Amino acid sequence: MQIRIDDLTGPEIQELLTEHLRWMYRVSPPESVHALDLEKLRRPEITFWTVWNGPNLAGCAALKRLNAEHGEVKSMRTADAYQRQGVAAYLLGHLIDEARRMGLRRLSLETGSQPYFEPARRLYERFSFQYCRPFEGYVEDPSSVFMTREL
Repeated sequence: MQIRIDDLTGPEIQELLTEHLRWMYRVSPPESVHALDLEKLRRPEITFWTVWNGPNLAGCAALKRLNAEHGEVKSMRTADAYQRQGVAAYLLGHLIDEARRMGLRRLSLETGSQPYFEPARRLYERFSFQYCRPFEGYVEDPSSVFMTREL
């Protein structure tokens, strides 16, 4: 598998992100969906990666720079055909390495509290993310879980 920076123009990533947003609205109340659409993912403070298995898109993830020392994991998604094959762990490891390379000292994230998000929470726990209070404009929300880790 190969990870590369993505410009978000290809049909494969657009389809995967559309699916991602569709699922977020299916399992979370609308006011608790914090996933970014294509336009918001194209902002300069965000770096977006995709992982490919040959010609097939296996997943994606983004890193949003909140300030000089703090970044946020966004838009982690594994394509259905690659679920439970280590794609998310591969991407998350890459994101952590890239955040360190950028000089960030902390990574945080928001994910859902619903059972649908349990595999994601377990993944983040395995990568030493700890539960925390809301950060950077988020507020307490029974449908959200906040996690962070030092780098």
